[in-house]
Order: sequence, then C-alpha cells, then structure tokens
Amino acid sequence: MHYLSAEKLTKAYGITPLFNNITFHISQGDKIALIARNGTGKSTLLKILSGKETPDEGKIWISKDITVALFEQDPVLEENKNILDNVLHAKHPAVKAIAQYELAVESNDTDALQDALILMEDLQAWDFEAKVKQILGKLNVHHLQQQVSTLSGGQRKRVALARTLIDIGFEQNHTLLIMDEPTNHLDVEMIEWLENYLLSENVTLLMVTHDRYFLDAVCSEIWELERENMYVYKGDYENYLNKKAARIENEQANIDKAKSEFRKELEWMRKQPKARTTKSKSRQDNFYDIKDKASQKIEDNQVQLQIKMSRIGGKVIELKKIYKSYGEKHIMKGFDYTFNKGERLGIVGKNGVGKSTFLNIIQEIEKPDSGKINIGDTIVIGNFSQQGLVIKENVRVIEFVKNIAENFPLANGGSLSAAQFLELFLFTPEKQYTYLNSLSGGEKKRLQLLAILFKNPNFLILDEPTNDLDLPTLAVLENFLQDYPGCVVIVSHDRYFMDKLVDHLLVFEGDAVIKDYPGNYSQYRIWQDEEAAKTKQIAAAKVQEAKAVEQQKANKKISFKDKHEFEQLEKEMPKLENEKKEIEYKLAMENLSFDEINKFSLRIGEISKMVEEKEMRWLELSEILA
Repeated sequence: MHYLSAEKLTKAYGITPLFNNITFHISQGDKIALIARNGTGKSTLLKILSGKETPDEGKIWISKDITVALFEQDPVLEENKNILDNVLHAKHPAVKAIAQYELAVESNDTDALQDALILMEDLQAWDFEAKVKQILGKLNVHHLQQQVSTLSGGQRKRVALARTLIDIGFEQNHTLLIMDEPTNHLDVEMIEWLENYLLSENVTLLMVTHDRYFLDAVCSEIWELERENMYVYKGDYENYLNKKAARIENEQANIDKAKSEFRKELEWMRKQPKARTTKSKSRQDNFYDIKDKASQKIEDNQVQLQIKMSRIGGKVIELKKIYKSYGEKHIMKGFDYTFNKGERLGIVGKNGVGKSTFLNIIQEIEKPDSGKINIGDTIVIGNFSQQGLVIKENVRVIEFVKNIAENFPLANGGSLSAAQFLELFLFTPEKQYTYLNSLSGGEKKRLQLLAILFKNPNFLILDEPTNDLDLPTLAVLENFLQDYPGCVVIVSHDRYFMDKLVDHLLVFEGDAVIKDYPGNYSQYRIWQDEEAAKTKQIAAAKVQEAKAVEQQKANKKISFKDKHEFEQLEKEMPKLENEKKEIEYKLAMENLSFDEINKFSLRIGEISKMVEEKEMRWLELSEILA
C-alpha cells in the first residue's frame, strides 16, 4: 500500500537552503532512517511531512487512509496536566476506560475501581490495558498523577514516547510513524526493548537517529540529506558507508574531469575577442555549466586531530573506600578504584543507579559520605555534561571560541587557529559568524564538545555525548577519541560508540553493586546472555533432577512387588471374610464342645486383626497405584 509521496520539495531559511527539489516515496512496511548533519533540515523535513510546517515549493500526497504520528526531538506536553492525562489523551473509548481504571487503581478508590472494571469489560479493553502497562513499565513511566511541569528532560521524553506508542496502538487506520531521535534519554535496556517493539508491531517508520546499532536493527533503508540533495541507500549502515564512499569517489572523479575541461574552456573563452558576436552561444553556456561542476567541493569528515595534551604524571585519580547514599538509596559502599594512564572506561547501568553521581564525585562536584578522592597534580579534567552550554545570546560562534583561546596547539608542534578548529568540527566559515542562539540543538552540543577539547584536557568525562549529535560529527569525535592519549570515561546508551572506544566497563547494577567487566558493551551483553543461559540451564537441570528423584520414588513405590502384593490382598481379603462367616456360623451351633468354641473364638480374633492390617495396606497401595 502506498502511504506518502513527496515531489520536488524545496525549503530554505532566509538565504540558507536546506534541501532542493527532492522527491521520494514511502510504502507500507518501509522502515527508513534519515541521516544528515545538524542544521541541514532533518527535523524540518519531518515536520513538513507531518503537516507542522510547509515547504517553499513542491507537493506532498498522503493516502486518505493514513494517519501520520510525529514523535519530536523536543516534544510538547500539556504542562498543567498530569502524566496520565498526557499519555492517555486520545478520544478512543477504550483509552478513556483505561485512564479511568488506572486512576482508580492508583487512588485505591474501591467504588471507582468497580465502575472502571465494568466499563473495561463492556469495551473489552483488557488487551489495550496490557499493552499500555507494558509500554509504561518498559519506559519507566510511573507516578501517573505527577504534574508534567515537574518532570526532568529525560522523564518528559519518555512520557512523550509512551504517548506516541500508545496512540499508534489505538489508531484504527494505517499509521506512518515519524520519529526524531527516539533513543535520546533511554537507557540501553529501554532501547533494546524499543527495537523489538517497533519490529513486532510491524509499523511503517521514518526515523532520525544517531544510534547505529538501533538503526541496523530496525531500518532496512537509509536516506541522507547532503548538499541540498537526497541520496537513498538500501541496506544497513555498513552498506551505506561503502556506497557513500563509492559515490563520493565517483563525484570527485567527475569534478576532476570537469576541472580539466574547465581549464581548456577558460583558455578558449579568453582567446575570444570581446567585441566578437559570432562566439558559440551553446559553448558559452556549456562553459558556465562546467565551471559550476568544477567548483564543487566534496567534504571529507574523516579528520584526524593530533592533540598536544597536557602531561599526565604518575598519579591519575584514586577513589578509596567511597560511601555514598541518598536516604535509603545506596550508590557506593566502600568502593575502591584507581585510574591508569590512557584508560578507556565505559559506565553502564539503568537510569537512576548512580552513574552521574559517580562522575560528579570524580570531579569533586559532589562529596562522598565518607572516603577519599586523590587527584593527580597534573590532571586537567574536561567534562562534557548533559546540561550543555551556558551561552550568551549576542555572541557569535567564532567569538565564543576565541574567548577560550586564539590557537589550539598540536602534537607535531604546529597549531590550529580558532577558525580552523571550528572547521574541523564542521562549522563552515559562514556558520562561524552565526549567533549562538541561532544554532540547532546538535550544533550547540558540537560547540560544547569543541570548547572542552580546546582547553587540552588529559582526563575526559563524556556524559551521554552522542545525544543530539549527528552521524558526521560522531565520526569526527570517534576518530579523535581513538587517537586521544589521555584517560576517557564515557557514559552512553550508544552501544556502537561504546564498542568503538572503551576497553572495559563499570557496570552499575543498583543498590551499590558495581562490577568491573573486562571488555566492551557488546561483549558484556554476550556475557550477560551466556550467564542468563547458564542460569536457565542450571535451573532446568535442577527441575529435571527433582523430577527424576520424584520419578524414582514413584517407580520405587509402584514396583512389581507392590502390584503383586495388591493383587494378593484383593484375593486374600475375601477369603478371610468368608472364613470368618463360616466360623460365626459354626459358633451358632449348640452341640459344640468347649475346646471347639475356644478354638473358633481365637481364630475369629486372628482373622479380624489380619483383615484390619490387610485393609490398611490395601488402602496404601491403592493410593500409590492411583
């Protein structure tokens, strides 16, 4: 089924073109990743497709049977309402029934709960309610009566994501789900759940993401916005890199060819008399076409930066017997750790287990309840925090960097000017004179990273550095960090980024349990799965062992001997009863002697006792055989 078509879309902001004459189609079941640099129009294109913005030129056709659902990078919520009202806001009757039910459960109102249960039964809303519970639980969305205005940025993002997923679950029509950076502010377990959810729900998806593992797991097609054009690549991220490299190589060859032709045509043009009017008009037109082709530049984002890092002495950072708690919540209990030169450490764990607290203690931003932190005299810490830049709105980008330093020293003895360093981080000369408040969220994050590196730190702390960064910038950052000689500590939900850069992990499991794992994140997940499989195998083995023991007992109880004994009892018991009746008949006779009476009486007593014993044994064996 055909969902959406766009023909010759064009959009610019002032004199800055975003995309020009792009055409594309989306069909049912497509799962497409849209990638580009920050500021080149990704979010704008998504808003145009969802009807929140209009193109300057071009047409969009959307099937009348299609509902377009947009999950924005900075979602708008109803501030004066609680989480429940924001999440369950659709007009579907089942949604209202579930909202009523959840409110009754949370408020523990028995009468309201009874009414809600009746309504849920009438609307057969239990399947919907189970899906809502799953989504809220997996995204860690709780305390449904809490006012949205009191939530943190990460909580708001998860609430908005839950609302979007619940909405498309209730939607009766076909849905085109458009998502702008859905993995930001999710921990790894949430991201892995979202991967499986989007695949199992069989949605049609257009998504902007910087998470390359997530991209590979969910999407089968990549669209790239570059130099105002749209390029389409079928397959995964690795295939995209290979095909893009081949495209750039081909384009560069065409540019080189155009430059050669341009030199020839330029020589011809110069030889022509200015007053001559018989000059070939078509050749003149062709000259300007060749000039445009020859003037193109193919930008290479794979830049290597040799940093002149501040020297590291013998001591880096030592943590000794660190204790830290918030009330009943324990973060660290007697934690010891010594950083080594050149260490590349990844920090992983669910949200709220103390990762950011650990980073703050390293920097002495927060104090531990007890213990010592020893920081080497030569250590210069660069902290890339989630809070972002504190900026003055009337400052240009180039001025902001020059206020830090005019030049950036390199390891080879040379240096880069502030402008050259900005270009390295993909700020064009034109962009360098933009005011800070005009930058996109991703551009501000890129400038924040640049500002930290410009100070030449030898101990880098990167707290979720990939949030809001585009893939070209991530490539530059990864290339830089791979050659960075100092210590690097990374907290990130981006598994690809972690795998590429860290060599061991501190795993925060909660309740002050911190494990040091020697490997990257994917290796850790494989180890986790193997350990889980071993645990299952051990549990299964124990169950099998218990069953075998029970079976042995059963086999032992239901032996041939027992069966034979049971059969004999069923034969013997009637015989004893008959013998007893015969003796009772004889005792009734009057001509018996005293000895005979005595003999028969003793025998009746023996028979009664035998019958009682055999009846008890018969009951035991009958239960076993049953």
